[in-house]
Amino acid sequence: MVVLLQIRERIRQFYFKYDNFVVPVMKFLLALIALIVINKSLGYSAMLKSAPVTMVLALFCSFLPLNFIALLSVGVVLLHLYALSLESVIVAASVFFLMFLLYFRFSPGDTVLLVMTPICFVLKIPYVIPIAAGLLGTPTSMASSGCGVIAFFVLKNIRNSASLMASNPDTETLVEKFRYLIDALLGNKEMVVFVAAFAVTILAVYLIRRLKVDNSWNIAIATGALIDILILLAGDLKFKLYLSVAGIIFGTVFAVLVAVVIKFFVFNVDYSRTERVQFEDEEYYYYVKAVPKNSVQVSAPKVKKIKGNVPESTEKETRVKRSSLRTEKKDAPEYHMHRSVTGKETSVSRIEREVASRAKESRERRRNS
Repeated sequence: MVVLLQIRERIRQFYFKYDNFVVPVMKFLLALIALIVINKSLGYSAMLKSAPVTMVLALFCSFLPLNFIALLSVGVVLLHLYALSLESVIVAASVFFLMFLLYFRFSPGDTVLLVMTPICFVLKIPYVIPIAAGLLGTPTSMASSGCGVIAFFVLKNIRNSASLMASNPDTETLVEKFRYLIDALLGNKEMVVFVAAFAVTILAVYLIRRLKVDNSWNIAIATGALIDILILLAGDLKFKLYLSVAGIIFGTVFAVLVAVVIKFFVFNVDYSRTERVQFEDEEYYYYVKAVPKNSVQVSAPKVKKIKGNVPESTEKETRVKRSSLRTEKKDAPEYHMHRSVTGKETSVSRIEREVASRAKESRERRRNS
């Protein structure tokens, strides 16, 4: 547990230290994933599907506010649909306009939730959204998740009816196209069930995790997962949606694991050390419950320089010996012989070599004594 807490603290320190670089990178990754999912799901425009265009648009989003990612995603979707048919663009644009009115009215700060909801549906893990939104958001997050669910099913209906949308643009055919898209949207029971399940789950998780009881977050996660499963299964039986029961169960288990990770980073407390304090002033009595956080101190690595402990007297003696050696070397005959040698080869007599050798031996004896 201590190792995990240290890893968490290092991640938090890294984020707070380099947030000017981490936030743009996270925006870039979110926009890139959203654009890749859109291109894979629709992909009617060859130009928008190209990798350079996708990378440039994602890089452009990394320097702009988060809400721009949602607006850019809608623009890319409409351009893809324009390559398919004009009718699909009109219907999708109308739905997106109504959704954005609802979104900017209630929860303009939940851009990540709005963008991640269709992405999680495509990745087959949509059950993460309501539990995570209930833990990290507010009741207004129901609007963002609902808009994300509606956006996914609108695009799913258009994709399923792509052959009809690309047919001849006759007047009767145009009316049929509009009627088909609107009926498919209004009569989509599966979309209604998911919107209701996500809204109730978000509200239940939010209310329970705000309770002043021990382990409220764990209770909220378990209750939210159970409510989500029950509503989806009840909607499946009521409207005969033929949802995958195994997919719902395994997806909810995965959502619970993600929620546990979120709780570890956001709300990690130690209920065994809970303290209750009571005091009063002139007007009120105060009953305070204090629950300490689980945290560890992560010290920065220190570099220690190792030096030899040499006494001061020894250092002075060493300096004196080195200076005397340099003086003796300059006075020695072999030093002068070496200095007398130029670029040309010069012969040295035997006597000079013997004198130099004796002088060297004499210096070594004096040094040893």
